[in-house]
Amino acid sequence: MKRIIPAFALTLFCAGSAAAGTSIIVLPAQNGNVTFAHTLHQEMRQEIRDMSCTTCHETEKGGKIAALGKEWAHKTCIPCHEKKDGPTRCEGCHQE
Repeated sequence: MKRIIPAFALTLFCAGSAAAGTSIIVLPAQNGNVTFAHTLHQEMRQEIRDMSCTTCHETEKGGKIAALGKEWAHKTCIPCHEKKDGPTRCEGCHQE
């Protein structure tokens, strides 16, 4: 019985973590789709003071990004990736 309770708790924790971390968005692009890990970026937002939901979205509630496109993404994403050692070369984000 002593082993069942911790095992059950661990199972619930893992299931909750898996459900919370499933926010993957695939953005189609000519030179290869960009797989965007939204949950990872939300977690990064908590670590970076000058980053908020409005860094990308129009409001703190999120939603679609009206200007999303190549120019917007390169202007918005690359400077942040340079600061946080994220991918900055084409193949770092674009996957064929």
